[in-house]
Amino acid sequence: MSQTTPQEQLRKLGITLPPAPPAVGSYVPVLRFGSFVVTSGQLPFRDGKLIAEGRVGSDVSLEQAQEAARCCVLNAIAQLQAAVGDLSRIRRIFRLDGYVHAAPGFHQHPLVLNAASELLTAIFGERGTHTRVALGVHDMPLNAPVQIALWAEAE
Repeated sequence: MSQTTPQEQLRKLGITLPPAPPAVGSYVPVLRFGSFVVTSGQLPFRDGKLIAEGRVGSDVSLEQAQEAARCCVLNAIAQLQAAVGDLSRIRRIFRLDGYVHAAPGFHQHPLVLNAASELLTAIFGERGTHTRVALGVHDMPLNAPVQIALWAEAE
């Protein structure tokens, strides 16, 4: 039985992978070393603009933050594709680092990042299950509500 490719899963989900966003500072957006591929923190850019701004729990709702997390992870997947060419070459997503620009008293970071984690599993299947860091931060670059970095292993 053949395994569905990540590209086929994206089509089934009705998702078009965006172009890999350029760096917004003095860094590279993705780096490959040996079989490992690591993205820099990806912000929720869509068509060159942040889809939401501000702190989750005050300026940004949980649902908006979840959509921002999905956007971030799609940008991170686009970075992986830029590094390896074909997403089928990704053997495993082994870590998601997630940062939530949290308002005081907001403690639902896992719920925000679950949206990204679930999307990774929907796209990559078992190869998309991963370890995770979920942190709330006081400030975020460009006032973004969420930032996500991925660690992957590739062929």
